[in-house]
Amino acid sequence: MLLTLTIQNYTLAERLELDFGRGTSAITGETGAGKSLILDALGMALGDRADSDAIRHGADSAQIAAQFDLADLSDAAQWLDQREFGSDECLLRRSFSRDGRSKGFINGQPATMAQLKELGELLLEIHGQHEHHSLLKRNTQRQLLDNFGGHQELLQQVRDHFRHWQQAAQQLADREANAAELTERAALLRFQIDELAAVAVSPEQYAQLEAEHSALANADQIIQDSHRALQLCQGRDSDGIRDNLSHALALLKGVKNSPPSLASSAELLSNSLLQIEEAMHELSSYIDHFEADPERLAVLDGQLGELYSLARKYRRDPAQLLQRLEELRQELASCDSSEETLTALRGAVADHLANYQALAAKLSGQRRKAAERLAAMVNSQLTALAMPEAAISFALTACPQPTATGAETVELMIVTNRGQPAKPLQKIASGGELSRVSLAIQVSAADQSGVPTLLFDEVDVGIGGATADVVGQLLRQLGERGQVISVTHQAQVAARAHHHYVASKANGVANLTQLSQAQRAEELARMLGGAKITQQTLAHASEMLALAHSE
Repeated sequence: MLLTLTIQNYTLAERLELDFGRGTSAITGETGAGKSLILDALGMALGDRADSDAIRHGADSAQIAAQFDLADLSDAAQWLDQREFGSDECLLRRSFSRDGRSKGFINGQPATMAQLKELGELLLEIHGQHEHHSLLKRNTQRQLLDNFGGHQELLQQVRDHFRHWQQAAQQLADREANAAELTERAALLRFQIDELAAVAVSPEQYAQLEAEHSALANADQIIQDSHRALQLCQGRDSDGIRDNLSHALALLKGVKNSPPSLASSAELLSNSLLQIEEAMHELSSYIDHFEADPERLAVLDGQLGELYSLARKYRRDPAQLLQRLEELRQELASCDSSEETLTALRGAVADHLANYQALAAKLSGQRRKAAERLAAMVNSQLTALAMPEAAISFALTACPQPTATGAETVELMIVTNRGQPAKPLQKIASGGELSRVSLAIQVSAADQSGVPTLLFDEVDVGIGGATADVVGQLLRQLGERGQVISVTHQAQVAARAHHHYVASKANGVANLTQLSQAQRAEELARMLGGAKITQQTLAHASEMLALAHSE
C-alpha cells in the first residue's frame, strides 16, 4: 500500500508531500490543475522514461520518492530480500536532471530503471483513461485474459518451448538443405581416399624410396667411382694410400729413441691404416654385391612419379600425403554421420513440438475457464452500468500453426442487444459503450489482482448520472479490499470515495489538498454546478455525500 509520495520540482509541483491510507481516494480539480500529477509522478518513481522537460521551470533537477507498506505485499518483500535491498521498508526514489542524468534508488541503494519497473509491478497497477482504445486490439484482449487468469508462468513456458521447437526445426531444415551437397562431398572424399591410400607412404618410407631411386639411377657412376676409390687405396708402389701409410708408419717405428711426439704420430698413422683397411673392405663388399636393376628403377620411377603427381594435386609435400589421407578420412566420417544427425534432429523437433503442444493444450484449457469467469463478472458489471442487454464473451479460435502465445487466437466478442449474434468488439461497440465495457473489464480484472494498490486515471470519462454512481460504488468496493486512487471528473464517483483530494494551481504552482467533510461538499457542488455555487447546489452535494456514506 502506498503510504507517502514526495514530489519536488516535477512539472507544476514545487514541493508536495502527500499521505495516503487504505480505502478509495478520489482526486478532483479543474482541468489543467494537475490531477494526473500523482499518477505521472508515481510512474517516474517506478522507472518510467524521464523527460527533462518535465522538470519545473527554474530548477535543475526533479526528485520523486514513494514509500510503501509491505504488510500485504509478500511477493514484493521477497523480491527485495532476494536482491539484497532489505525488506524492512520499501522506499523508492528517482531523480533526473536537465543534462539527461537519471538515478534510481531502492531503500537507499542504487537501482536500475528495470529494477524499479519490476518492483513497481508488484506494488501497484495503473489503469489509464485510454485503455478502452487498446482494448480493440486482439493482442491486448489476449493479454487481458492471461493476466486475469494468472497464466504468465505457463505462457512463458509455452514461449520457451515454441522457441526451442523453431530453433530445432530450422537446424533440421538447414541440414536437409545441405544433404545433397554432403552426399556429393562424401563421394569425392571416398575417391580421394582411395587415390591416396594406393600411393601415400610415411615420411620414412618416402626417404627410403628416394635414396634407393637415387642409387639405381646413378649405378654406373657409383660403380666407377667406387672402383677408382678402391684403386687409390690399394694401388702399387707409391700410388696406393694404404702402401704409403704403411711405409710412413714403418719409417717412424724405425726411429731409435724416438721422442713422444713421434710415437703419437705413429699411433695416428696406425689408426688411419686400420680405417683405410676397413674402408677398402666395405668398398670391395659394396662393389661385389651392388647390381644395377633397370626393372626396379622403372618401378621406383613409377611410384615416385605418382607421389609427385599427387603432391602437386593436393598441394602437399610427398612426405605429407599420408597426413592428408587421415584428414580426408576424418571428414568422411563426419559426412557419414550426417544421417545420424538428421535422425537426431528429427527426434528433437518432434520432442519440442510435443512439449509445446502439451503446454499449449494446458494453456488453452485454463484460458477457457478464465474466459468464462471473466465474462460472467464483466456481464454482471455491464448490467449495473446501464447495459442490461449487453454481454461479452471470448472467442478462442485454433491457429493453423503453432504460435509463441499458444494454440489459439483470443478475440473479445459482444452482443449489445438480445437476439443478435456476437460480433468482434471493434465492429459493434459505440464510443460510450466501449468506455463502459472497458471500465467493467478493468474493475473485474482489478478485483482479482494480487496488487493491493490500484490507480484509475479518469476511467469514468463519457459516463454520468446513475451510471457514474455505480462506478463510484464499484471503486469504493475495491477500496474496501485494499487501496484505490482514482482521478475523476464525476461528482458521483468522488462522493463514494473514502478520502477526497483536490488539485489546484496558483501562480503556476500545483498543489494537492486533502479535504474535510465540509470541504468535500463544496468541491462536489463545484463539480455539479460549475464556478457559481448556489445553496441548492451545495445542498444537493451535501445530500449526495451523506447518501454515499450511509449505505
